Amino acid sequence: MAPRRTLLLPLALLMWLGLAPVLMAQGKDVMPKANTQARDTTAVDTALLTISSNMLKDLRPKRDLANFKPDPIRAMWLGLVLPGAGQLYNRKYWKLPIVYGGFLGCVYALTWNGQMLSDYSQAYLDITDSDPLTKSYEKMLPPNYSIEGKEARFQGIFKSKKDTFRRFRDLSIFAFAGVYLLSVIDAYVDAELSTFDISHDLSLQFQPTIIETGRIDLNNRTNTPAVQCVINF
Repeated sequence: MAPRRTLLLPLALLMWLGLAPVLMAQGKDVMPKANTQARDTTAVDTALLTISSNMLKDLRPKRDLANFKPDPIRAMWLGLVLPGAGQLYNRKYWKLPIVYGGFLGCVYALTWNGQMLSDYSQAYLDITDSDPLTKSYEKMLPPNYSIEGKEARFQGIFKSKKDTFRRFRDLSIFAFAGVYLLSVIDAYVDAELSTFDISHDLSLQFQPTIIETGRIDLNNRTNTPAVQCVINF
């Protein structure tokens, strides 16, 4: 039994040495095929994803920017929330300087009139009280000007100035609110008239004509030159 086992071991070793190169060659052939199949699967997946994304883009609703028609209600609400936003929504960008210029003018008028009202109110209080140390009204007078004996007159002047600047301040507040409301109305009307027909077929013309005047009797009628209004629509 010992010699037979001794012969089997060299035979097994020889068979393994002979089959090893074949198995290694087959393994090399199988690995490129597996890599090729993996690359092919990845390419197919990428192509499917590209096709799917393109189909989703085609299904999305396309915005026609050239034929944009603003919604009047949306333009009005945007103008109410933020002054000038309605003009931006209507794509009337040139109106923004007008809107905000009006607001800046109202703010300047409100600030100026408020300051003058405060100064003249204090001056009127100082000139009417009995405290000789309160002389803020002297800031309203020319340098080294004395009002001795003229206190009653300047009291009337300061009171008139105070009332005037109070009225101007109140008007500035109303003007600010008016600019705000006008910007909202402009945004709504502009969006509403965005579909108004302004083609060449819509026109108003004045043309000379001849009309018949006179009595009902046809024999006594006369022709009189006149101007007629012609509307094309």
